[in-house]
Amino acid sequence: MISKELKDKVARLRSQIDDLRYRYHVLNDPEVTDAMYDGLMDELRKIEVAHPEIVTPDSPTQRVAGLPLEKFEKVIHQVTQWSFNDAFEEKDIRDWEERILKILEKELGRRPADLSFVCELKIDGLHMVLTYEKGALVTAATRGDGKVGENVTQNIRTIESVPLTLREPVDIIVEGEVWLSRNMLVTINKEREKNGEALFANPRNAAAGTIRQLDPKIVAARKLSLTTYDISSANVPETQERELLKLKELGFKTDSNWRVCKTLSEIFKFYAEWIHKKNSQPFWIDGVVIKVNQRKYQDLLGFTGKAPRWAIAFKFPAEQGTTKIKDIYWQIGRTGALTPVALMEPVKLAGTTVTHATLHNFDEIKRLGVKIGDTVVVEKAGDIIPKVMRMLDKLRTGEEKSVRLPKQCPLCGGKVGKRDGEGVAVYCLNPNCFAQELGRIIHFVSKKSFDIDHLGEKIVENLVQVGLVKDAADLFTLEVGDLEPLERFAEKSAANLVSSIQNSKKITFAKFINALGITHVGEETAEDLAVHFLTLEKLMAATEEELFKINGVGERVAKSILEFFAKKSNQEFLKKLLKNGVVILKPEVKSAGKLSGQTFVITGTLSTLSREEAKEKIKARGGEVSESVSRKTAAVVAGENPGSKLEKARNLGVRVVDEKEFIELLKL
Repeated sequence: MISKELKDKVARLRSQIDDLRYRYHVLNDPEVTDAMYDGLMDELRKIEVAHPEIVTPDSPTQRVAGLPLEKFEKVIHQVTQWSFNDAFEEKDIRDWEERILKILEKELGRRPADLSFVCELKIDGLHMVLTYEKGALVTAATRGDGKVGENVTQNIRTIESVPLTLREPVDIIVEGEVWLSRNMLVTINKEREKNGEALFANPRNAAAGTIRQLDPKIVAARKLSLTTYDISSANVPETQERELLKLKELGFKTDSNWRVCKTLSEIFKFYAEWIHKKNSQPFWIDGVVIKVNQRKYQDLLGFTGKAPRWAIAFKFPAEQGTTKIKDIYWQIGRTGALTPVALMEPVKLAGTTVTHATLHNFDEIKRLGVKIGDTVVVEKAGDIIPKVMRMLDKLRTGEEKSVRLPKQCPLCGGKVGKRDGEGVAVYCLNPNCFAQELGRIIHFVSKKSFDIDHLGEKIVENLVQVGLVKDAADLFTLEVGDLEPLERFAEKSAANLVSSIQNSKKITFAKFINALGITHVGEETAEDLAVHFLTLEKLMAATEEELFKINGVGERVAKSILEFFAKKSNQEFLKKLLKNGVVILKPEVKSAGKLSGQTFVITGTLSTLSREEAKEKIKARGGEVSESVSRKTAAVVAGENPGSKLEKARNLGVRVVDEKEFIELLKL
């Protein structure tokens, strides 16, 4: 039996170690040294080895614990993870401010005089979602698609700036950015070079690659950091300013360089300062995030389908460089569009070496006056997509070659031409083009469509080339024996792929529509079509007039949908999918019951439903869901730890229902 004295000693050691960890990794206290920390850790470790029954999961010695994982498990986010809309110039920020002022004026009857903003550095790392229960870290997950991420808790526990236990026993979800220091990147790349391994291009790639490691010991050795900036559940403070301070009080690492700004001039000044100072921090910075400071205004502004209206990322100017175009070739997409791509001499931009850049279309080539052999200025637009910006004509030698528009598809030899109403793009007009079918299948299996694991682009290409797959419907007939003889496959990998394909056969109607790759029909339009028509049969029989009734469907989109379902080859493909076992899950029918025409707002955490499930059930019963409370709101559904929306509802006299009442409403 362990004595009280020993228990007390262990408690004191753990408390002191955690205090030193916080001071060293969160506060950057110069008086705390590795020697202090390591000595106490060694003493605690020896006691725990001698008395293993005293070890607890939140002990500092357990940060690196457990065997390597076989794979990462999926995690459904309790709170949808949004990304920010981007701005690249001051006009974009002025337009954004005007948009939010108009919305607030509509909601309040006036433009607010006290509106302020918080400017934060946009750390270029890997987004992470941390869930704590009663102050203890329970789950750490990647963003994923915003609704489903991967459980990387074992790896995040190794990061010393992440508190395993908070300073208050709260239930809370916190968001932040995992990053690798510039100095650590140099150290890792030296080691990788010595071992003959490919070097990481930048700290962001290194951080993402590290978090994807299945062995936590490798993660611990790379000394990642995590900086938090958002509380996305629990009692969120009234301002973003107080939220950042609250995170620090709870024991999280935050960046201290944020600033409250009351005018656009102050925002532009902060932005200009950090363009020049962006290399002064241990982490990479790719811009400034601007957020409306007051929570009450954030709630009124709400979200679009992809991003919060109350925040925007003001990106730093893209890094530019000069290089020479060696050749220009044509890529074929799944719609048949031909896109010219410049093959260039290697140039380093934003930490990555670039050899290819898009020229968009033939009209862009003519506008730029680009020829093969030209020296050009190239940049990473938004630090993502390399783009040729202009040609430097004074450097021409006279040996440059003009670019001609292909008369035939470079892959299948089919005719090339423009399509009515499709702008300046040119297309391969052969519907059986290999490249188009390959693109269609790759889109079909992607995360936002059938989401088939273990089926990347190389494998799809291999399956098409050997003749096992002619179209996406053939995937559902594959057997393990078909795959084992192929390159990249063994018995286990073949079985894993076949299992993934079979598990993907049941699919929501919205994802099914998106998977078809109908030109101009994206995720949101697919969702609207699914909710409106409910079945594939009704959608296939839709008229132009019926399609026009759907929000966001105009003449061009309607024409594309009608043409897709009118084609006999597409009709045969759909029959083949259903014959091969694909099951389309029918959306819940919206009733004309008591929820019809009513708008609901959900705040706090529900114990029996995720927030997304609650939204779906409201919509299925004819209701609407909003992110902001107004006098038009029918009811606010209040779960545990509700935010400021609850207080606003009470001030406006809006009905508030708890989870039990909400469940009863759903039964109506």
